[in-house]
Amino acid sequence: MKIIVIVDIHGNIKPIDSIGDVLSSADLVIIAGDLTHFGGGNEAREVLDEVGKYNKNILAVTGNCDTKEADDYLTGKNINIHGRTVDIDGVSFTGAGGSLPCPSPTPNVYTEEEYEDIFEGSLEGKNGSPRILVSHQPPLGTLNDKLSNGQHVGSRTVREFIERYQPLVCFTGHIHEAPGIDTIGETKIVNPGPLGTRSYAYLDLTEGINELEIRKF
Repeated sequence: MKIIVIVDIHGNIKPIDSIGDVLSSADLVIIAGDLTHFGGGNEAREVLDEVGKYNKNILAVTGNCDTKEADDYLTGKNINIHGRTVDIDGVSFTGAGGSLPCPSPTPNVYTEEEYEDIFEGSLEGKNGSPRILVSHQPPLGTLNDKLSNGQHVGSRTVREFIERYQPLVCFTGHIHEAPGIDTIGETKIVNPGPLGTRSYAYLDLTEGINELEIRKF
């Protein structure tokens, strides 16, 4: 399975045409949050329509800058994996949208305790191997949750989920200045960086990881 991951679009759909061939070649496209910049269903639809020109196989979570209406739109299109797990070709995809509260108010935030409930509900009745986690909020204590001042602002709950279930990969975003690939145990933590920086993540997967990298276009 070939997977392309984009994140932190913030309503800027112009770069999507530049990776049309890349999106078309994938088995699955994952959008790891912040499709819009404080937008609702119409703005989310614009992003999905643009991606959908090249690939209809999409899974997504919203980010902290997406409103409830955007989240509802993803749910209505049956591509929202926030708080649930879907199985595709023997791979389980678990999602968590939003983020922890930010210094500036954003519309889609959760406490650590709420994330605990989200993850607990997402695993009901699901088999977890192999698993991909899509969490807009990065886990605590990696290069992917590190601000430019050196402060780590990731989620304890996301990290605990990773340590317990050891998904193959956690795709994340949110912290624009922290792209890269890190590890927690056997799990690769990947923030491709905002789409506007002309980057995306590429994963080639069978029973394990064949190839995983951040690519520029």
